[in-house]
Amino acid sequence: MPKAPQNLQKGGDYGHWSIALFAGFRGVYIHFAYIASADTTGQTTRAPKLLDLDYSGHITLLFWHAEVPFVWFKFSNSPRNLRIMISHAAFLLGLIGALPMGYAVPMPQMGDYGENDGPVGGISPPIPTVTSPTGNLRGDASLLGGNAPRPDPDQSDSAIVNDVQLVPGQKADGKLGLYLNFDGVDVPQPIRGELGSPDPGPRTYAYEKLNPDLFAPPGTDKGDVKNAMWPLGLSHNRLGSQDGAGWARQQNSDVLPVASAMAGVDMKLQPNAYRELHWHTSAEWALVLKGCCRIAAMNEDGKSIVDDICAGDVWFFPAGVPHSIQAFDQGVEFLLVFDQGDFSEENTFLMTELMLRNPISVLSKNLKADVSEFANIPKDQLYIFNGTPPPKDIQEQNQTSSAGALTGDESYTYHWSQQKPFEVPGGSVKILDPLTFPIAENFSAALVVVQPGAMREIHWHTTSDEWNYFLQGSGRITVFQAPEASRTFDFTAGDVGYVKVGDSHYIENTGTEDVIFLEVLQATRFTDISVAQWLALTPKQVVKDTLGFSDALIDSFPKEKEYIKVGPTNMTAVASSGKNFKA
Repeated sequence: MPKAPQNLQKGGDYGHWSIALFAGFRGVYIHFAYIASADTTGQTTRAPKLLDLDYSGHITLLFWHAEVPFVWFKFSNSPRNLRIMISHAAFLLGLIGALPMGYAVPMPQMGDYGENDGPVGGISPPIPTVTSPTGNLRGDASLLGGNAPRPDPDQSDSAIVNDVQLVPGQKADGKLGLYLNFDGVDVPQPIRGELGSPDPGPRTYAYEKLNPDLFAPPGTDKGDVKNAMWPLGLSHNRLGSQDGAGWARQQNSDVLPVASAMAGVDMKLQPNAYRELHWHTSAEWALVLKGCCRIAAMNEDGKSIVDDICAGDVWFFPAGVPHSIQAFDQGVEFLLVFDQGDFSEENTFLMTELMLRNPISVLSKNLKADVSEFANIPKDQLYIFNGTPPPKDIQEQNQTSSAGALTGDESYTYHWSQQKPFEVPGGSVKILDPLTFPIAENFSAALVVVQPGAMREIHWHTTSDEWNYFLQGSGRITVFQAPEASRTFDFTAGDVGYVKVGDSHYIENTGTEDVIFLEVLQATRFTDISVAQWLALTPKQVVKDTLGFSDALIDSFPKEKEYIKVGPTNMTAVASSGKNFKA
């Protein structure tokens, strides 16, 4: 039998009735239980009879509902006390009646947001509640076209939407492609200029407000462009193997098929937690988002590294190099980028699994250890688990062989947070590529900040796809693909974007705070082609004959790459002023 909780152990005591009132996230509960007697060892001598709950089950119930008892009465087992318990139960029921209904009535999982009122799809919700099955699963031949009575359209429910609300710029010429802020209305509509029509539903407004350029696309969007955006908020989250240890969620080609060359993982480790010893067949490039951690790794020559890195710093592990990560006392969250689009966190090689999948006799021979040493090997993989706090002095954990340490050009870490950015009007850029971080021989990255109203200029990359991740703010990207297709996508913090090599694109800040995003290339040097610079460095007459631009405009194009272009924070000002830039 399970052991009684310490506060209920009554060695040699008789059983008693218990009544409690619990406040939980889903409502208020009264709990009645007959607590069995316990002997002097704390072991129950008979099972509780009411609700068939033993002590373990009782505690499980409390934990599962996240309930906290705030009224508790306990009575020894006698008829008189049973009557008293019943009277107290009546008191508690009265107390529940005095509570606000929000506490007294369990809440549904999701509320009615009023987005889909009335009949839909031939059903008029809410449907009647029945107590037993009625009707048929299938109809019959009388409902086939030509057999069934023709419906009367005048008696059908309407798809007409009344009281249509539009936002500023929504009726402007669609080719202006103004950013539409649907947060300004309760019910957004898929209308752009003279095109589109109100949507009667079914729908969820939150999706449409997050993705206005998909819901009411600019008039310049055309053709078919593969989806270039994935929100990590929609990714399955794999939780650590121990309480509160951490989690990881990923984006790969399963959820973003266009991302054929790179994949990403967002991982969180609680204070002192580990990502267990492991390796994988993909190279791993990482940016620390929050907190600090200690990494350890060894290469095939026996050279090793132990280093501490914090938010804004980077590490890189070549494919096949084993490594571990441990959070410090403030925890850590980091972004991992892999050079295989189909990479999966579920397929990494773990040290625990290596131990579990080899004969113990072989492990004993290989490690020159007694068989007894393997008695405490975990029975399952640890993955993410809680650990002993690392010593502050890193030298206590610095293990090296005669091959020495991985330092200098061989170092697996780069303290990017200490690099000052290149600042330009409208934002800043800083680049990390093999020119300064040689070990990451095919990873090049830019960390870009774009201020409100500004944009990362229209550009493309000549040799690599671009994988990007939004750390803060909201923005949009239009992807142009040859010969004549384009599509505009909206992004917010936590979203991943992917643009194929050669496809032109920009990143425009559409919000009121700085946009911070990461661009990652599979390239030996971070490069791009700037449209504005290309036009400036092309013979003027060629540009004039091709695009019809004035001499004055062509002369204003910058001969040096600007990376970021400034603009007004009023995203619809161009509709009336004809200007969409700051002079």
